[in-house]
Amino acid sequence: MGNLKAIAFDKTGTLTEGKFGVTDVITFNGASEQDVLAIAGAVEQQSNHPLAQAIVRATKTRKLDLPTAGGLENIPGKGVRSSVDGKPVQIGALKLFDEVPPPVRDAVALLDGNSKTTMAVQHGDKFIGIIGLADTLRPDIAKAMGKLRELGITHLVMMTGDKKAVAERIAQQSGLTEVKAELLPEDKLHAIKQVMQQYGPTAMIGDGVNDAPALATATVGIAMGGAGTAVALETADVALMADNVSKLSFAVGLSRASRSIIQQNLVISLGVIAVLIVSSVAGIVQLPLAVVFHEGSTIVVVLNALRLLAYRE
Repeated sequence: MGNLKAIAFDKTGTLTEGKFGVTDVITFNGASEQDVLAIAGAVEQQSNHPLAQAIVRATKTRKLDLPTAGGLENIPGKGVRSSVDGKPVQIGALKLFDEVPPPVRDAVALLDGNSKTTMAVQHGDKFIGIIGLADTLRPDIAKAMGKLRELGITHLVMMTGDKKAVAERIAQQSGLTEVKAELLPEDKLHAIKQVMQQYGPTAMIGDGVNDAPALATATVGIAMGGAGTAVALETADVALMADNVSKLSFAVGLSRASRSIIQQNLVISLGVIAVLIVSSVAGIVQLPLAVVFHEGSTIVVVLNALRLLAYRE
């Protein structure tokens, strides 16, 4: 971490709090808002994704009775599939569906223009609604990005599967320098490789299953410890246990200080040994005094390393 040149961030649950709220429900084909939320909630209660949990919370707030749903099939980066009342159900981004009628596309475009995250709901062979959700930015994110820039990490990249308009709004508020949006999990893998090739050693920070390939490929993988999935935590090299991104600048700064002190200690220890070898062979320093100097340099190295205990941002 002491040698990082760039850091890539997932959006949901990393830059944002991951606590979505349902803001809009647009209905089609005679379905009501309650119908759309009940069917979506029945399916999504089987998932721990932030978007899924937001829909479940909305059904509880409205005290809706949920039908029984079949098993859940997760389509990474696209959405989920299940069944309700014997009919197949698909919920997710438009790229999950083979064919999307113009009214549905127009509704999604309208919500996208208002920086909302959208989920289309299809029951049987008909679209019954679009659910719009909004997330909130972590309050300390802009300050954390400023600290990272002060440490010399000028390339701060967002990688997300969300729409470009939503991603750019979050990036602008966060102070990030680049946005890579509408990415599938395999796209994130290629994107992190491109960033590493362009900028050098790169960290990837995320919390979900979709982030695992990028976390494994990056120079340093960093997982959000509290909200992160088991796969992300097992894949990452570092876990932020309190989900506090502001601690990232502390970790980078401490790593750079450690790297610097290691270099100093190598110079001190090898330098003293080199001087003692030459001076002892030449007869300038006698063996007892050489031993004193050698052990003294060991104490200096230890004391120099102990300075890390007092490190502050």
